Amino acid sequence: MPNKQAQAKSMRQSKKHNLRNKAAKSALRQEIKKARTALEGKKTDEAKTNVKSSIRVINKTAEKGIIHKRKAARLESRLVKKLNKMTAPATQ
Repeated sequence: MPNKQAQAKSMRQSKKHNLRNKAAKSALRQEIKKARTALEGKKTDEAKTNVKSSIRVINKTAEKGIIHKRKAARLESRLVKKLNKMTAPATQ
């Protein structure tokens, strides 16, 4: 138990922030998983929309400081790279 009032408040806030961050990370993982399954399933239209929505979620979590901005860039880059590979015309 905290000895000071400020420490007690800090504990309450950290619990709240922890729950909020956990929910945001979970939503992020779900969006990325949706996009990856669409990419693996070769569903071009669905993949485009899922990648676009997952990029939006990735950027929001990075802005809030839940994940690092470089991690966000890395995740975004990998998704877009797979999407471009899938939609690129077959060259011989």
